[in-house]
Amino acid sequence: MKRRRASSRSKRFLWFTIAILLGAVLGMLYGWLVNPVRYVDTAPDMLRADYKADYVLMVAEVYAKDGDLAMAQFRLARLGAESPLRITQSAILTAKELGYSQQDLQKMVQLSEALQATLPQSTQITP
Repeated sequence: MKRRRASSRSKRFLWFTIAILLGAVLGMLYGWLVNPVRYVDTAPDMLRADYKADYVLMVAEVYAKDGDLAMAQFRLARLGAESPLRITQSAILTAKELGYSQQDLQKMVQLSEALQATLPQSTQITP
């Protein structure tokens, strides 16, 4: 009687394993081949922080070569509703956390300084 139970358990375990594997394979086939995810017109502001930092670095590198601050601001504006300066500052913090090289960080800082120079200076009113 004990042998019969052991055999029955191993058959159930075998069928259970086959069912799980078959379900996983069919699920992957459906997700990858039959109905894969389609990203259409995904906005750059949907990028993760590390990819945003890479994007800002690329903008900073182009700015270092051509000096076109207006175009740099236009490119940075694609990353969200925040100001290009705020986007650049956030990217610098992320780049520091990720261990970007000093050269790359310096380019990003130069872009940040150029953006900051375009801001209107606050005026103090004296009574």
